[in-house]
Amino acid sequence: MTVVTQKPKDKTWYDEGNTPIPYNRINKVERLHERSSAKILKEALNINERLNNFKAMIRQLSQEAYDAYMDSKDVKKKSKGNYTWFNFNRSIKIEVSVNEPIIFDDLTIAAAKDKFDEFLDKNVTTTNQFVKEIVTGAFETERSGNLDTKQVMNLTRYVNKVNDHLFTEAVKLIQESIRRPKTKTYFRVWLLDADGKYANIDLNLSSI
Repeated sequence: MTVVTQKPKDKTWYDEGNTPIPYNRINKVERLHERSSAKILKEALNINERLNNFKAMIRQLSQEAYDAYMDSKDVKKKSKGNYTWFNFNRSIKIEVSVNEPIIFDDLTIAAAKDKFDEFLDKNVTTTNQFVKEIVTGAFETERSGNLDTKQVMNLTRYVNKVNDHLFTEAVKLIQESIRRPKTKTYFRVWLLDADGKYANIDLNLSSI
């Protein structure tokens, strides 16, 4: 969207409905808001561009640092996990965090839940009630309304211990339901302070 800042020299201003308003009907507060918001927007766009350029730079340099280290150790197969690297005297620390979120396909995870329920109805007694607690707990939604991914995935660990065809089928449905949105990579820069502790250089506007 292109924003055109309206100025005092313009005899007519236009509101959100594109209705022409004579300048002499624009009050002092509205003029201030127009001027100040334009100044903030200009600076915000400038900072946003610089942050994008910075992210591209730190991504490239971190990848070069990672590749150089792995090559020095003669590592051929390189993982895509998290890593941390430093300058020579370790006064600068760079953290690279790779986030690979997991979400579940709604219909398939619902089918898995039904299969678990079938398993519980046929197998759970008073002596192994804990199994029901584990399964039902895994499918309790969080405040956000979403399933706790970690708890659901933990159920797959019990497939060999339970050794039941219904449980196995339910676990297979969990695995089939897994969807992986686009991986996100986060970068953090730390500086060693006078107390020997790393202080994060905060690039989050709301935290400053």
